[in-house]
Amino acid sequence: MNKLNKSDLKPDKKTAAVCGLFCPSCTLYIGTLDDPARLTFLSEQFGKPVEDLRCTGCRTEQRSFYCRSMCTFVSCAAEKGVEFCGDCPDYPCENLKEFQSQAPHRAELWNSLDQISREGFEKWYMDMAELYACPDCGTINSAYDPSCRECGRAPANKFIELHAEKIREHMKKR
Repeated sequence: MNKLNKSDLKPDKKTAAVCGLFCPSCTLYIGTLDDPARLTFLSEQFGKPVEDLRCTGCRTEQRSFYCRSMCTFVSCAAEKGVEFCGDCPDYPCENLKEFQSQAPHRAELWNSLDQISREGFEKWYMDMAELYACPDCGTINSAYDPSCRECGRAPANKFIELHAEKIREHMKKR
């Protein structure tokens, strides 16, 4: 199976989360598109059926159990008439601050939302593709893939290199 590669990505608002997360770097998105074994493993970890984990992006019909039932940002943004949390007059709200603080893959939210507001989501999207791509082969990896899932390079991407300590600490707690 061909792995999701940065050269294949084009800015797509369906996979640009309202909160500033880059959907193609989500482990559930990766599992849905090209790594079914990942979804099987995560299904066992979460105690949820694989179908509840499948996700094709924040603004699509097929969203994971988390994004469907626990995320409030999509409905809040729609209610306030904004496309991204950074466009909201209440940005950054307490809900977003709490969300950002809970996991290392959310470390770049403030930078992401500020860049989207400043330069547009298209530029941000391509910068995120670069941040999460393996420098050697271009495969998009998650924040929790220590080595590239295609070529084995470690670290798997620039994001992991920048946030390695936070990621290690987070994984110890799990």
